[in-house]
Amino acid sequence: MIARRKTHKVKVGNMHIGGGAPISVQSMTKTPTHDVDATLSQIHALQQAGCEIIRVAVPDDRAAESLGDIRHNIQIPLVADIHFNAKYAMMALQQGVDKLRLNPGNIRDKMKIANIVAAAKERSVPIRIGVNAGSLDRGIRDRFGGVCPEAIVASAEEEVRFFEELDFHDVVISLKASDVLMCVKSYELAAEKFEYPLHIGITEAGLPLSGTVKSSIGLGHLLMQGIGDTMRVSLTTDPVEEVKVGYEILSALDIRKRGVSIIACPSCGRCDIDVMPLAAKVQEILADRETPMTVAVMGCEVNGPGEARAADVGLAGGAGVGLIFAKGEIVKKVKVEDMLDAFIEVVDAEDARRKAERSEG
Repeated sequence: MIARRKTHKVKVGNMHIGGGAPISVQSMTKTPTHDVDATLSQIHALQQAGCEIIRVAVPDDRAAESLGDIRHNIQIPLVADIHFNAKYAMMALQQGVDKLRLNPGNIRDKMKIANIVAAAKERSVPIRIGVNAGSLDRGIRDRFGGVCPEAIVASAEEEVRFFEELDFHDVVISLKASDVLMCVKSYELAAEKFEYPLHIGITEAGLPLSGTVKSSIGLGHLLMQGIGDTMRVSLTTDPVEEVKVGYEILSALDIRKRGVSIIACPSCGRCDIDVMPLAAKVQEILADRETPMTVAVMGCEVNGPGEARAADVGLAGGAGVGLIFAKGEIVKKVKVEDMLDAFIEVVDAEDARRKAERSEG
C-alpha cells in the first residue's frame, strides 16, 4: 500500500479532496459551456464513466449565465474554470458552482482576487490555485530566468500567501506543465512546501497514445510517492477516455479499483485462438461494469492457465476448447465457439456475488 502525504481536507460539493479521502478522478467538458444541452450530455456520459468532479470553461457571459442550469442537472460537483476576467468568477459563485479554478498568472489585480475570495468564503466554495507553466507572471519568469519548477511553485506560493492573509484556507493547488519532468519536479517541490491538497495532471498531454503515456509516467511517478489528492488526465479526445485512463492508472498502482481490469496475452505464434478480437470483444461487453474485478483472456497453454487462474475470472483457449476459471478453479470446459458466452456467464455470476456481498456489508 502506498503511503500518501498528509494534507488538509477540502469539501467540494458532496465530495472531499485531501485529508485521506480517496483520490478522485476529474475531467473537463469540451463543449461550449453556453450550449447547455450538449454540455449536460457530455457530463452525464462522464458521470457514467466514473468522473467524480467536472470542470467547465467560463470564457464569457453566456457561459457564466449557464452554470446554474448545468449545476441543477448533474450529480457531481461543478468547477468553474476562470481566466483573465474576475467578473466571471463572481457570476459563477452566484450561479452556485461548487469550486473555482483561478490561474494566478491571468488575474493580477489583487483587489479583484480579494473580492472573489471573500465571496467564495461566504459561500464555503473552495478555490483551486491552478498554475500553468505557459502563463506564468512575467515578473516570476524574470526572477527565475525563465519557466522552471521553482518558478511554477513560487507562483502558487505567492497566491497561497495572499489567500492566507485573507484567512482563506479552502485551497487546492495544481502546478501543470506539458513537460513531464518539469511537471513532476514542480509537484515534488510543492509537496515539501504545502499541506494543501494537490490536483495532479500533465497539461496538454496530447493525443490518446502519447497523452496516455505521458500521463501514466508523470502521474504514476507522483502517486507512487504518495503525492496527489485528485487528478485529471488531459487528452485530445473524448473526455470519457480521460476518465478511463485515470482509473487505469490508479488501478495499476492498486490505489483504487473501478470496473473490470483485463489481463490479456499479447498474442504470438503459439496462440490457438485469435486473442486480439476476443479481448476487444470482452472489453466492449464489460466496459460499463462498475464492480472491481480482474479478468484474463489468454490464448494458449503456455501462460494461459496460470495467468487465468491468477485473475478473478479467466479464459484460456487452445486446441479447440476454452477453459473458464473462477478463483483459480476450472468451472467450465466448452467448445471454442461457445467460450465467450460461457465466460460472460461466469463473469456475471461473480459480479452478482460481489454486489450481494457489498449490499450485505
